[in-house]
Amino acid sequence: MKINIYYGGRGMIDDPTLSVLSVITGVLKELNVQVEQFNLYEDKNNITALPGTLRQADGIILASTVEWYGIGGYLMQFLDACWLYGDKEKISSLYMAPVVMSTTYGEREGKTNLESAWEILGGLVCSGICGYIADTQVLESSSEYRKLIEKNTENIYRTISQKYSCLPASNQAVKQKISIPRSADLTPQESEQLAHYVSDDNYVRKQKEDISELTDLFRGMMDKEQKAEEPDELLTQFENRFRPVAGVRAKYRIQFLDKPQAKPIYIAVDGMKCACDNNAADPADATLSLNADMLREIMGGRITFQRAFMEGNIKMKGDFTLLRNLDQIFTFKEQQGA
Repeated sequence: MKINIYYGGRGMIDDPTLSVLSVITGVLKELNVQVEQFNLYEDKNNITALPGTLRQADGIILASTVEWYGIGGYLMQFLDACWLYGDKEKISSLYMAPVVMSTTYGEREGKTNLESAWEILGGLVCSGICGYIADTQVLESSSEYRKLIEKNTENIYRTISQKYSCLPASNQAVKQKISIPRSADLTPQESEQLAHYVSDDNYVRKQKEDISELTDLFRGMMDKEQKAEEPDELLTQFENRFRPVAGVRAKYRIQFLDKPQAKPIYIAVDGMKCACDNNAADPADATLSLNADMLREIMGGRITFQRAFMEGNIKMKGDFTLLRNLDQIFTFKEQQGA
């Protein structure tokens, strides 16, 4: 039989939790139990990989000291790692005994928090130990305190060795209904391997660098695609979709609100002729300002110039009567069924 102890305190000499764990370890070893203690403050860079150590355990003890508020960050990191990378099937059959001592206030709340967290993980909870100890010397010199700790340790041993049944907990019922962990459908072995990768700072740093490089690469590819569309391709589309209308003579300037650096499109219509370019010396009779995406919507036949103006997607200066002519001389609407 093996019991793992996960200590989440700071390892101070006068930490009462360490004194309690010393007594617990002595009793368990007298009962021929193999005990292994993991000091999380020493393994803080490897906490994400520690859920893998649950595999060889028959039961565990989660121990912490409440120094001012709560059970501390190291133990919460370990529980987070169990949620993300732990073998839930193994945890479901694993007993946990909480040991929480306080030098200020909150040992009962800390013990309750550990029990609730372990039940939400799907594990089994057995009676633990909690208490307020202002002076560690009082704890170490009191035979009564020692007997209480020894008796509670024997109860922990009996619960784990004989696998006492536990009544269902509401935490597990709530978890099944509303708490859905984000999972990548990994096997326990894959989760354990992933935990080792996460705990490797060099690996994580390299992955971030690779992601940054890929992001820059795809951003550059998207910029090239947009540049390919503008302005040459847009000019070509305007010229190809031109349908002359007798009596229409006007000069249009189309500029982009979301791309101030992009060159505007100049369209000169003179009866049967249409010229499109990005440079024009003559002033325009009508200037249209819109986003590039809106222009693509218009050129795709999904909306007309006039409707886009009425909906507030186009700002216009100049002769407003020329706006309707755009929908007459450029037949983008034919592409709607394409």
